[in-house]
Amino acid sequence: MRRLRASLMLVAMVALAGFVQPASAAAERALLVEIDGAIGPPIADYIVRELDAARLDEVKLVILQMNTPGGLDTSMRQIISAILGSPVPVATYVAPRGARAASAGTYIAYASAVAAMAPGTNIGAATPVQLGGNPLFPSDEKQQKDQKQQEGKSDEPADTETRKVVNDAVAYIRSLAALNGRNADWAVDAVRSAASLPASEALSLHVIDAIADDVPDLLRKIDGRTVTVAGKPKRLASADLEVVAAPPDWRTRLLVLVTNPNVAFILMLIGVYGLIFEFLSPGAVAPGLVGAISLLVALYALAFVPINYAGAALLLLGIALMVAEAHIGAFGALGVGGIAAFVIGALMMFPAHAPGFTLSGGVVTGAAIVSGVLLLLVLAALLHSRKRPVVTGSEALIGAEGETVSWQGSEGRVRVNGEIWLARSDASLAAGNRVKIVGRDGLVLRVEDARPA
Repeated sequence: MRRLRASLMLVAMVALAGFVQPASAAAERALLVEIDGAIGPPIADYIVRELDAARLDEVKLVILQMNTPGGLDTSMRQIISAILGSPVPVATYVAPRGARAASAGTYIAYASAVAAMAPGTNIGAATPVQLGGNPLFPSDEKQQKDQKQQEGKSDEPADTETRKVVNDAVAYIRSLAALNGRNADWAVDAVRSAASLPASEALSLHVIDAIADDVPDLLRKIDGRTVTVAGKPKRLASADLEVVAAPPDWRTRLLVLVTNPNVAFILMLIGVYGLIFEFLSPGAVAPGLVGAISLLVALYALAFVPINYAGAALLLLGIALMVAEAHIGAFGALGVGGIAAFVIGALMMFPAHAPGFTLSGGVVTGAAIVSGVLLLLVLAALLHSRKRPVVTGSEALIGAEGETVSWQGSEGRVRVNGEIWLARSDASLAAGNRVKIVGRDGLVLRVEDARPA
């Protein structure tokens, strides 16, 4: 019995050690999440979910590795709210070499407990971008600004709405700078003048806290640093943390793909053209099925990105005009107008300055060329069909040949295309003669002898 008790105690201790050791190891982890590309709703949802799931007893530090040209203001603020509300300290790391933290990335770096950069990276250009303006001539605003600078005027925007947006962004980044004791004056320059800094200058101006070659180097350099987390000071012990990556799941990757304006635009065109083809050729099934799925996915994606609805309406009007040209045949007037409306609508549909959410000029050009080619093919098919002989109706009988079934005098019966018709002829015919239809009087055909002379 003593040996049995000792054995059971030994087994229990081993089992307990097995449970305790993984928990202890789990508490010494650093969670690595990545932002690679424009910051939109899918990326914001991914970051917020990871930060909400990070528990202080399991994760000691969250490393947000970032390479972004910017993104949407709403998505950026969602990420910043999650960072400020997280009980786990967040270290933003602009990496790898050649990466940047522009626009929204600058605000996120300022909101993080630790901001670091890899050599060869840059940060800044945080001026908020209006999603309105002239989408066809986006350079007009830049020319007006350059003209004002040459005249020695202030950089303060003349437009009231723009001033409100810029001043709100200035106040926001100042408050973020105050939370973590970073350079607020340079942050204001980054918003008002789109200033940008390389890593070395950012460190000297106290915009960031460290320059690190990689993630392990970052953990060593910020070890022992005291940061502010949820309003309370906290000392980091990061040198021995095990880095565990949390890559985006398939859902996030799929949403990032379909919310790309170029992909959403192409899906919308496939959907519209597929449904048009299905309506014109009922029963084909495949075009309608593919078109319906593509259009629904495109509409879902467009709900997440900023679009100009006037541009979308103009694009759909262009497609409708091209379809009308194919049916009406207005000698190309509707087709040319449709292509022009299509191109203008595509250029207006997506904002011209939103980082990562602009439509590629190559996609617009390619879509316009494909639409024009489809229009020309349809018009060519219509012209070709008009030159073909009529194969149905009363007109199809003229010129057709048949055979006399019975004949008496100048009248009789003939078989044409499997049908028996009354017929009349000036020639003398007999049963079994080949005849050619030359006219029709109601239900009586006029025929002549088709036998070679």
